[in-house]
This record gives sequence, structure tokens and C-alpha cells, in this order.
Amino acid sequence: MAEFEGVAFIRSDVERFCGEPVGLAPAIRLRRLAELRVMLAAVVADASTAAMADARGEGWGLRRIGQHVGLSHEQVRRMLADTPSAGEVGR
Repeated sequence: MAEFEGVAFIRSDVERFCGEPVGLAPAIRLRRLAELRVMLAAVVADASTAAMADARGEGWGLRRIGQHVGLSHEQVRRMLADTPSAGEVGR
């Protein structure tokens, strides 16, 4: 799969960020990297949930959405049920 320009930009920023604390104590480096991992996971999860809700709003089925994001349709259903507009998504 080709990498979008925005993804390449973010990748280079993350690589730069990961290289900056090289001279710091291991405990500080590990803590910063753990914080980065958690933050990136949260951002990606939020963006994925929003994209799944948009797809559902366009009439996509849960299985189709799951195939595109690499999740089971039940995981997609649970994630969409946790969104603020969950009442609209299920209709």
C-alpha cells in the first residue's frame, strides 16, 4: 500500500522525536516513548472510530467496515456503540 504524504510526514516527525532523547537516561527515554505510544494509539483510535461512523452513515455494513480496518464486525459494533452519536449509527 502506498504511503500518503501526510503519513510520511508524521512518520518522519515521530522518528525525529524518537531520536531526540537519545542522550537522556533510559528511564526518561522509556517514559517518553510510552507516552508517545499511548497518545498515538488514542489519536488513531479516535480517527478510526470517526471514519467507521462516517462509513456506517453512508450505509456500509459492519462486516465491510471491519474488513477495511482489520477488526471483527463485533468490535466495530462495540466501538460505534461507544460514540456520542451511537443512537443514529445503529439506525
